[in-house]
Amino acid sequence: MGNTITEKILMAHAGLKKIFAGQIINAQVDIALGNDVTAPIAINEFQTAGGKKIFNKDKVALVLDHFTPNKDISSAQQCKLVREFALKQKITHFYEGGKVGIEHALLPEQGIVLPGDLVIGADSHTCTYGALGAFATGVGSTDLAAAMLTGEIWLKVPSSMKFIIFGSLQKWVSGKDLILHIIGRISVNGALYKAMEFTGETISKLPMADRFSMSNMAIEAGAKNGIFAPDKITSEYVKKRAKRAYKFYSSDADAVYSDTIEINASKIEPQVAFPHLPSNVKGVSKVGKIKIDQSLIGSCTNGRIEDLRIAAKIFKNRKSSSNVRLIIIPATPEIYRQALKEGLMETFMKAGAIISPPSCGACLGGHLGILAEGERAVATTNRNFIGRMGHTKSEVYLSSPAVAAASAVLGRIASPEEL
Repeated sequence: MGNTITEKILMAHAGLKKIFAGQIINAQVDIALGNDVTAPIAINEFQTAGGKKIFNKDKVALVLDHFTPNKDISSAQQCKLVREFALKQKITHFYEGGKVGIEHALLPEQGIVLPGDLVIGADSHTCTYGALGAFATGVGSTDLAAAMLTGEIWLKVPSSMKFIIFGSLQKWVSGKDLILHIIGRISVNGALYKAMEFTGETISKLPMADRFSMSNMAIEAGAKNGIFAPDKITSEYVKKRAKRAYKFYSSDADAVYSDTIEINASKIEPQVAFPHLPSNVKGVSKVGKIKIDQSLIGSCTNGRIEDLRIAAKIFKNRKSSSNVRLIIIPATPEIYRQALKEGLMETFMKAGAIISPPSCGACLGGHLGILAEGERAVATTNRNFIGRMGHTKSEVYLSSPAVAAASAVLGRIASPEEL
């Protein structure tokens, strides 16, 4: 009996020759991640436990991306605590100020996370890195503290669900639409503590940006991790970024899966997740005339250069509705710079956009895009829970950049085909 890609990575990091779903293991960590919200708790626990020195200064990453630039005194204090710890510990991968990007876009871009890695992060969307063929999962701040101290994590080996996706994508359909469709199909707990493994002919042609979007939202189906077997597309992305060795893993032909689900991608149109769950999904043609107050294009789900290019294509010679606040958030400084170079920022400004520095602030209702009572937003983010982006009586509709851009132009949730 063979093993899945998830099991193989965990087996290698636990130093085991055999492994099975449900087994409790201790595994070596390649990267341990924290941000300005979760790292302060981990640092306090690290110190309470008597920690003096982190296990490896090259394997801890601290990214100040949630409430920065500091939105208030409290956030400034949080960042100060993390900064002082990072400097004291001489942490290699510490990012703030002009270097900071949204963590889950920044780490792959900088070659910090690589195929075959075991990555834990005190942020639920750490599962993003599965797009590279890494095992990556979110943990609590106390688990991060333990990992910073020991270089190890304990966890239960997840069983795997296999998603075989075939067929050609319709125009304007992206990885974001695929994952929204999947979550709508299996529900927000349909993959509870399982690995979501994405494969099939459609996946083999999918660009890295779309793979990141899909892995990013695996947690929205309750998954432990989302993962893609690395291939030529992965290799092209990684080889120009990697500064250390990495390894490609793949599932055995006789690996065991708890479920296998086949999906015909050619039948999927752009998707929209209605409030207040990512699983409350409809095709854009079935949405109706829903007016919006805000359109947000960015986040760790859809703030990459490919996403901005799609949005700019729609905004070319068009303006955002006067009734809509259009917010564009490039995910990293490098993406921001490339968008400037390509003239995308000029297009956005002519469309009437507010352009934010890289930040998680709007996505989590922290700053840079808070919704008031009764307001509606279409967003390329990953969650639309009650109060997620502001007032508990506001509404968030999740979509791809294409739908978010078209909606901004028309002032209501819309398909690009309507323009």
